Amino acid sequence: MKVLVFGTFDDLHPGHLALFQQAKNLGEELYVVVARDETVINTKKRLPVQNEQLRLQNVQQAPGVFSARLGQAGDKYAVIEEIRPYVIALGYDQSFFVDQLNSELSKRGLHPRIVRLKAFHPERYKSSLLREQQS
Repeated sequence: MKVLVFGTFDDLHPGHLALFQQAKNLGEELYVVVARDETVINTKKRLPVQNEQLRLQNVQQAPGVFSARLGQAGDKYAVIEEIRPYVIALGYDQSFFVDQLNSELSKRGLHPRIVRLKAFHPERYKSSLLREQQS
């Protein structure tokens, strides 16, 4: 069974690795879609600290990741159509394009189980907090 997670994964940290492990436990193959720089700018109104190629490379090397790729700049759902996951695992605080996820995928004939994962020490391992500490 394919499990899919997607996100920015800027400065890969133990919170991200815990998310990957939780997601991997839901199936056999973990697919990770790394947000394009352009998508991060549109959603978070800032550039990521690391560029998309470095973030992708870090995710590809993470334990348990079967396949990692960059998202698509235009149709955000096309990559989900390509992967056709059995489960989509969402981060505990993930909100971008989640509201329409079920309805949009249903229109495309996809009906994955959508699971919200638990936070892993969000008081320590949250990208925005870690960014502030580095400043």
